[in-house]
Amino acid sequence: MTDDGRLLAGRYRVGELIGRGGMSEVHIGTDSRLGRTVAIKLLKATLALDPAFRTRFRQEAQAAARMAHPTIVRVFDAGEETVQDAAGHETQQPYIIMEFVDGRLLKDVIKGGALESKEAVRILDGVLTALEYSHRAGVVHRDIKPGNIMITKSGQVKVMDFGIARAISDSSTTVAQTTAILGTASYFSPEQAKGELVDARTDLYSAGVVLFELLTGRPPFRGDTPVAVAYQHVSETAAKPSHINPKVSPALDMVVAKALAKDRFDRYQTAAEFKADLEIASSGKLPIHKVSDDAGATLFGTPPPMQTGTELAFKQLADDDRMVRTQRRPPAVWVWAGILSIIVIVAAVVFWVFNLAPSNELPSSSREVPTLTGLTLDEATAQLADLDLAVTPIEQPSGSVEKGLVIETDPAAGETVAPGTFIKVSVSTGKEQVDVPDATNKSIADAQAAITQAGLVPGAVTKENSPTIPADVVLSTKPVAGTSVDDGSSVDFVVSSGLVTLPDLTTQSLQAATEILQGSMLQLTPNPKPDDSCPQESNLPVTSQSLAPGSVPQGSTVDLVYCAG
Repeated sequence: MTDDGRLLAGRYRVGELIGRGGMSEVHIGTDSRLGRTVAIKLLKATLALDPAFRTRFRQEAQAAARMAHPTIVRVFDAGEETVQDAAGHETQQPYIIMEFVDGRLLKDVIKGGALESKEAVRILDGVLTALEYSHRAGVVHRDIKPGNIMITKSGQVKVMDFGIARAISDSSTTVAQTTAILGTASYFSPEQAKGELVDARTDLYSAGVVLFELLTGRPPFRGDTPVAVAYQHVSETAAKPSHINPKVSPALDMVVAKALAKDRFDRYQTAAEFKADLEIASSGKLPIHKVSDDAGATLFGTPPPMQTGTELAFKQLADDDRMVRTQRRPPAVWVWAGILSIIVIVAAVVFWVFNLAPSNELPSSSREVPTLTGLTLDEATAQLADLDLAVTPIEQPSGSVEKGLVIETDPAAGETVAPGTFIKVSVSTGKEQVDVPDATNKSIADAQAAITQAGLVPGAVTKENSPTIPADVVLSTKPVAGTSVDDGSSVDFVVSSGLVTLPDLTTQSLQAATEILQGSMLQLTPNPKPDDSCPQESNLPVTSQSLAPGSVPQGSTVDLVYCAG
């Protein structure tokens, strides 16, 4: 069964197939309500019956809907549509409505060979910008590869398919559980290949693989099977890009080597750090890597020790054996002094805790999100700027909040966040705009149903005479068809009465009266009838008519009596 021509949710028209992935198909489509071109992602029919895949598909929509940035493909809507399979059984098929990007996949661009270093750096800078935004939002992409990166006709970079992303806080799931559908072996990080927990640095490793491929025209590791490639990511060191493409500078070799470090604590810790080194390398200078501080340990945990616990224990035992003991046990005075010191410290801590005064003040490292509902975007931005908080404006329609005013924030008012946090501010665009459908030449019942389906309210019905349109058929609407109005607006109808207005023809000649009746405004049938009781005149004036002036049924026959004696 083809999906072309289907209408999803009563507004999204499915067009031709433009892409196919491991678990979905992508079609070009049209949002009939807003009149814009969109991309429609449909779960494959073979997977639609599997609740696990449907759940994963819904998670894709929820994760991607959090992303609102120029370097990330937007998600507009999501839902499920009831369809029939080949056997005639009804099933639910999830779909996602996304921004349509007019451009090429990066994997198609790379098919032409290695890119110039300057262009490769520009493209990866766009990818890292997207990752910097998503990591701040707490989302790890997990599948950064050229097949998920679009280059628009204007050269803009857009990262898509955050469907396999998981929040950084979701630490209970490992990639080993989902390798059947998540990721691609050529772009796996070592921790993904080993089935370990992943974090933001996993995306930075994959971005390093993409940079290698941009500079050389091929990924750093190749093999006959995905397992062979994944093994190389874990155990083998990638060649320098300059060994494959001599045009690559030593500075870029250094950036690639750091990005592809096997140990995640040795690679770039943030997208911003990666971007900074990339910018330095593109200018021809060698990046200088400082000794890492405790910031990385705070975000990702303490780096593992160079020696195992067993090795450290044996070393301590060896050191103890080399010590020269001068006494068998410490003096008693020192023992009691130590015990007394501990008692004093514990007592002081207990006294301090019980005398702590409660305080409602936030520490200097925290900020409370203020209530911004009802403010303009400028006013909200100013308040957040005073608190060292950044703004991500999001436009959305609202039937209750005036256009241009704040609807809500995410995180919500009253929540505590760190300085520099991006606050999503939803700003009202007013009521959602709806195009008035064309209801002309429809019966009043069908026209009212079409108006209701479009989210509008049928209004007053006015009758008007018409020579050709049957009774109770719509002549026009107010507002007219195609006009954009607020959702829930009223639409009035003008319908045909099935009548025409017959004028007084007794003052007309027979020829003139006949022409008036047959004209486009009346389209009635004249029936001349001579009257022999009165003398004939030259212009044959009409002396009487069978139907009185006023409203008469369409297509009526009118007897025209004239003097013929």
